[in-house]
Amino acid sequence: MESIDLLVLRTARDWLAAGDRVLLVTVARTWGSSPRPVGSMMALRNDGRVVGSVSGGCIEDDLIHHYTTAYGAAGLPERLPDVVRYGVSADEAHRFGLPCGGTLELVLEFIPALESLDPLLASLDAGQLVRRELDLHTGQVTLHNTAAPDQFAFDGQHMSNTLGPGYRMLLIGAGALAEYVAVMAQFNGFQVSICDPRPQYLKTWSVPGVVRIQQMPDDVVRAFAPDVRTCIIALSHDPKLDDLALLEALQGPAFYIGAIGSRRNSQNRRDRLIEHFGQTQESLERLHGPIGIYIGSKTPPEIAVSVMAEVLAAKNAVALPSEFSISQAKKIREVQRCA
Repeated sequence: MESIDLLVLRTARDWLAAGDRVLLVTVARTWGSSPRPVGSMMALRNDGRVVGSVSGGCIEDDLIHHYTTAYGAAGLPERLPDVVRYGVSADEAHRFGLPCGGTLELVLEFIPALESLDPLLASLDAGQLVRRELDLHTGQVTLHNTAAPDQFAFDGQHMSNTLGPGYRMLLIGAGALAEYVAVMAQFNGFQVSICDPRPQYLKTWSVPGVVRIQQMPDDVVRAFAPDVRTCIIALSHDPKLDDLALLEALQGPAFYIGAIGSRRNSQNRRDRLIEHFGQTQESLERLHGPIGIYIGSKTPPEIAVSVMAEVLAAKNAVALPSEFSISQAKKIREVQRCA
């Protein structure tokens, strides 16, 4: 399952190529609470069909009503980009289903040029990170390859949005837990690969859309070339597979690196990496383990929910309170039982 940004852009490109009129909408600025972050996109076809979202649904309905033939309007106009604002007053916020005090500003691109979407999608499909810049004065779009994602920017006349290949997840160990994590990751737009040199494990893998790799994990991590949109999770429970792969992962900029295991096993792993591989407490600070947030999970699907929650928090740069960590939460429960 590809990321929502790619889905919106690809669908808009296909609609335009088929001769349809398309409105490309981007969340440019927000004040207070907002259902969707800046940079979120949706595409609206002239018959009222929508892909992507900029709110919980009410604003999409209003855009359909004003800019398509779905409710008897004349159809999408062909004009320069425009800016609209929703939720300025309390009445409007209530009408459009925005949270209390929420306001958002949208950039509307009427019938975006097909010749700018084709090269953009070609670069994204090739794994490039691309900064898309829009000049609202002229409607001109320029594309720039970039090495690192820039913050979304909008000054009222110029909009800059960094788009890139979907977030990637590399799982090590093709067990039952990995299958549940893979499914949840795909629903969240991750491109998932599973690595396991043991053929008996890969043969039983049942999740479609996942790249299967039967090689030693440390070699796979090296070839995977992790970047800031990559997470690597060791789930094999086998130190011969997990340890070397984690060492390779820690040398790169992956936003999340973790390994399954109890508190004791996680500490044993850290001790091994320090004693035998020259790591330090500081160099292992990025290594998550035990992985996940504490929700009392016992079964593989429950553990997968816990792990995916921690991955998404890291992806979204959310610092979780210490009591959310499995180690800390279990220590607190042990103290409470002894009290």
